[in-house]
Amino acid sequence: MARIRKKAKTATAAKAGAKLQLKWVRSAIAAPVKHKLVVKGLGFTRLNQVVEREDTPSIRGMVAKVPHLVKVVSSQ
Repeated sequence: MARIRKKAKTATAAKAGAKLQLKWVRSAIAAPVKHKLVVKGLGFTRLNQVVEREDTPSIRGMVAKVPHLVKVVSSQ
């Protein structure tokens, strides 16, 4: 019989309803293709758009890759 591993609870799992409000503040026209893909992956379609995303390590990492293009408006 195989053992079943339980996932360890992370800090973000403790904050189950945590949200981030992100704003796209600078155009990605002259940015590298990877940066454009990150902006698209965050769900932005227009400049100065504000989107709300879950506060997870993956979203935080995406924002950390393009801090010159995206700004964190608020975190709840």
